[in-house]
Amino acid sequence: MARFFQPKKKTQLNTKHQSVQVEKLDHHGAGIAYQNKKPVFIEGALPGEQVLIQLTESKSKFSRANLIKIQKASTQRVEPFCPHYQQCGGCNMQHLSIDDQREYKQHTLSQLMKKFSGQTAQLDAPITADERGYRRRARISLLLDKKSRQLQFGFRKKHSKEIVNVTHCPVLAPELDELLPELQSLLAGFSHQDTLGHVELVKADNTRIIVLRHSKALKDDDNNALVEFANRHQASLYLMPQNDQLNLICGDSGYYLEAGVEIAFEPNNFIQVNQQVNDSMVKQAVDWLALSSQDRVLDLFCGLGNFSLPIAQQVASVVGVEGVDAMVEKAAANAARNGLSNAQFYQANLEQDFSGQIWAGEKFDKVLLDPARAGASGIVDQLSALGAERVVYVSCNPATLARDSQSLLSQGFKLEKLGMLDMFPHTSHLESMALFVKE
Repeated sequence: MARFFQPKKKTQLNTKHQSVQVEKLDHHGAGIAYQNKKPVFIEGALPGEQVLIQLTESKSKFSRANLIKIQKASTQRVEPFCPHYQQCGGCNMQHLSIDDQREYKQHTLSQLMKKFSGQTAQLDAPITADERGYRRRARISLLLDKKSRQLQFGFRKKHSKEIVNVTHCPVLAPELDELLPELQSLLAGFSHQDTLGHVELVKADNTRIIVLRHSKALKDDDNNALVEFANRHQASLYLMPQNDQLNLICGDSGYYLEAGVEIAFEPNNFIQVNQQVNDSMVKQAVDWLALSSQDRVLDLFCGLGNFSLPIAQQVASVVGVEGVDAMVEKAAANAARNGLSNAQFYQANLEQDFSGQIWAGEKFDKVLLDPARAGASGIVDQLSALGAERVVYVSCNPATLARDSQSLLSQGFKLEKLGMLDMFPHTSHLESMALFVKE
């Protein structure tokens, strides 16, 4: 008998308001309740709360819902300090007290390491700093509203491309935050506002940096007004007519000071957002590596030399490896800038075979790695062969840290230390640092 394909009927989503009890938080800061043993993820809900929800998605193994009303609030709940919090996509944890945020992140790190690597370790005290005014860089989205013909100036809404108009951000460095109202007013008077893409603001130790992305040449009056604004605020102005082109119009290139070195950067280079935490993070990494004057150290994913240069002050030699050519050149220039002749930098894609690289045939006493969110699966298997006795792994994704730690453990390393770095207060994002020692 012939059989014909019959698509399954789609189950109608129940959008009626429902009351649920929140049990815990997931690794992204959303509350989890259960309906018929199936988890329901609810952004903005806290453990212990009774909440009214409306389902937005229902899969076979989980559901998602919007928080409609808090029927019984948690004692950990606090009033968000930012008036834009409910709409802006920048922060997602302001409704939880800062101490409880950090405890949650510590727990998340510990649980993920135990789940994926089978390892448990007594967590070191977290690295923390000021909870407000900590961001030294931000990207302001610009968009000309087609209906109102008004320029939108602010940050993206949660789960949306729409923009929340913002002229004050409490987590932005005060030196940048104070520029927002006048900058918004200035750009709102520009011709061809539909060609404006975004504004990047960066706080360096020697200047404030303004980058304007635009797809059409600015009118002379607009250009002059922007230069006047930058000069009046003693800021450096860059124009970005294309994504890969930066033109310094006025002011100086930026640098920041850290652990006795001066690190120059361009506004399109990666630097850590939180300078206070970054400074403490570098000092802790140096301490955990237990450096000596005879050590040869390998710094993988080295960027501008954020770790390499402070390390070079204490050891015989440092080799930094980075995937982006421009960053390698900048790191080498930063070494020269600080009079460090014992630091060498190489370009290599660490996700591909690097065995032919000059540095790959050398031996190193200590290794530091600070990969992107995808982790270091390409290089982590080789660390024992490189001769490393101690490995410090700095991670912006605890899940990939936990995954990569399995390789280190199989190579005979022991997880000696583990700690959380609160680089992004009031968000669920957490950075961490782990020390592995060869047994």
